[in-house]
Amino acid sequence: MARALGIISFSENHIWVEGMETYRSIPAFSFLGRYRVVDFPISNMSNSGIDRIQVYIRRKPCSLVEHIGRGRHYNINSKSGYLQMVFTESQEDKDYYNTDIKAYADNLDRMVKASNTHVVIAPGYMVYTQDFDELLKTHEESGADVTLLYHKVDNAKEAYLSCDCLDLNKQKGVNSIVRNNGTTKNRNIFMDTYIMKKEVFMDLVQAAQKASSMYTMKHIINDMCQAQELNIIGVAHKGFFAPIDDLKGYYDANLSLLNPENVKSLFRNDWPIYTRTSDSCPTQYYETADVKSSFIANGCQIEGTVENSVIGRGCVIKPGAVVKNCVVLADTVIGNDVHIEGHVVDRLAKVTRMKEIIADPAKPGYVKRNDIV
Repeated sequence: MARALGIISFSENHIWVEGMETYRSIPAFSFLGRYRVVDFPISNMSNSGIDRIQVYIRRKPCSLVEHIGRGRHYNINSKSGYLQMVFTESQEDKDYYNTDIKAYADNLDRMVKASNTHVVIAPGYMVYTQDFDELLKTHEESGADVTLLYHKVDNAKEAYLSCDCLDLNKQKGVNSIVRNNGTTKNRNIFMDTYIMKKEVFMDLVQAAQKASSMYTMKHIINDMCQAQELNIIGVAHKGFFAPIDDLKGYYDANLSLLNPENVKSLFRNDWPIYTRTSDSCPTQYYETADVKSSFIANGCQIEGTVENSVIGRGCVIKPGAVVKNCVVLADTVIGNDVHIEGHVVDRLAKVTRMKEIIADPAKPGYVKRNDIV
């Protein structure tokens, strides 16, 4: 599938993960203690045979750049392909002119020269697996101008509230893209994933620029749907799917993978998820350790109780500590006799002085990076 150019897009302004995005962009977020969110779209493309990939970076680039590096760990053929990071001109958090369309337009000359016939756009802020080669075949067989990927859900009243939905006709044609307003439980959640020919992509970028300087790809696609100027279809995704669109979304996505059925759905032997490895020793479990239904990364020291939690690399859980329903990022210390529940604890934090920190998992709390609590 070298004929397709892969694009990893950044999130829109309405998506903001409180606390965590102060320090890094969503694609750079730690996930399940071992991965970063960006590993999933890049691995999907690499496994699908896409060996030319552009990762668009809008804000807080350092952590993401450090993780991606030269991209060798993603199994991309360095002779025929590349993994390129593309930076937008503005790094402001709420710059409404700094859209994906503007970023694509600024780099359109490179796409014109590229030999790729198609473009695959996937978000850097959603976790799922997808064979894009199969999706491209479906796209070509349908004769559509644009194919959009969606995920059917039956809990849209209480979840996916920062996501958009596809309104489909009986032939799976897309009538419109609308925001999930939480009034209907059954929805087709748009996965911000597009497939189209390169010429269609370039035409859409130029049309969006003419329409509005604040337009995104989603805006111009929606215009084309409603005007029926292009044949735009939706294709259903099957398997695990998690948008990282707010703190609760991040929290839920991690803890949902403590369910073995979700793990089987996301991780397959024939579909590796590549990431940058770290040379750390195995986790040490002391006699006082009590671990239940949790994921513990390498390099930790566990002396306390861990239940239904994800613990990142190099964490220390001291004697008497209780960590329950938490996502704890790397190199964090949970001190003696501390009881913490329902929190995301950012990396390098030291929770040692406050002995009880409890939040409702329906509204998880957040401990800041490098903080002493």
